[in-house]
Amino acid sequence: MLELDQLFKNIYLWGENLFTQWGIPLFWLELLGMLIVAVIILAFMSLSVLFLVWWERKVSGHMQSRFGPMRTGWHGWLQTIIDAIKLILKEDTTPGTADKIGFLIAPIIVFVSAFMAYICIPFGKGLIVKDLNIGILYILAITTFTVIGLLTAGWCSNNKFSVLGGFRSAAQIISYEVPLTLSILGVVILSQTLSMQSIVNSQKHIWEWYIFRQPIGFLIYLVAAIAEINRVPFDIPEAEQELVAGFNVEYSGIKFAMFFFAEFANLFLVSAIATTLFLGGWNGPLLPSWIWFFIKSFFLVFVIMWFKWTFPRLRVDQLMGFAWKFLLPLAFINLILTGLFA
Repeated sequence: MLELDQLFKNIYLWGENLFTQWGIPLFWLELLGMLIVAVIILAFMSLSVLFLVWWERKVSGHMQSRFGPMRTGWHGWLQTIIDAIKLILKEDTTPGTADKIGFLIAPIIVFVSAFMAYICIPFGKGLIVKDLNIGILYILAITTFTVIGLLTAGWCSNNKFSVLGGFRSAAQIISYEVPLTLSILGVVILSQTLSMQSIVNSQKHIWEWYIFRQPIGFLIYLVAAIAEINRVPFDIPEAEQELVAGFNVEYSGIKFAMFFFAEFANLFLVSAIATTLFLGGWNGPLLPSWIWFFIKSFFLVFVIMWFKWTFPRLRVDQLMGFAWKFLLPLAFINLILTGLFA
């Protein structure tokens, strides 16, 4: 069976020969290739977000002893598509007192940050847009721009509830970014590389998966990642009872949809990173590599959804105290032990 990475290589070689015969500079082939890859990533993100929204509704429905969406399409699969069309067609309003430029670019920053992180995700053997030698560092750096987007959205809305939600979100993400990074450093020490593809290659057998050598690191990463993407029980920035949706309360239409899109895109992203770092990535028997990658990633997505519909929301003081007083010291202890016994 022909692997997808080999298929893409054959298509590129065919295009290279065609451009050479026509006398077209290969620069245009590279540009066309980047455009096609960007469209593929965007299409994948769109389809996965639509599926995850529908799936979460079904998961929450069954956990609450109900069916979830059922009326539009088979088991309600058309419901999310209809909701997406509704959001796109809704009137796009901007408050009269808002900072127009900042209000416009904030959802773009959040969306682009999620989009660019997918560049270094190894979806299968050779199925990676760019295998940077500092891949995991690049992902940590690019996803930090989310903080800027959320702060900008809250501040430029000129609404006290939006500002409060933006600052809460920034404080939460920055706080949980520290133990999350420390949990990743344990894997970096063991694998001796920052390349996502190389980290997967160092876990070829199931007993070499880093979840067995870094169980504490995996749990720290999972908890911190849930807080990073503002999911229950860490969704304080969007606490409806207090903030009326937080930083995005003034947004509507396509701008609101971009925030919503980025949230579910990041849900899959953190699961894909955990799969790459701790669960052997695309390694697995019999099935094609990319199928193994998606099985593991969607399993972790299900676990995060399970958390959401199981635990109650934390208070602000509990949320910040848990990060700095418990999770951070535990992450340092795990990193020190890894350095001593690696």
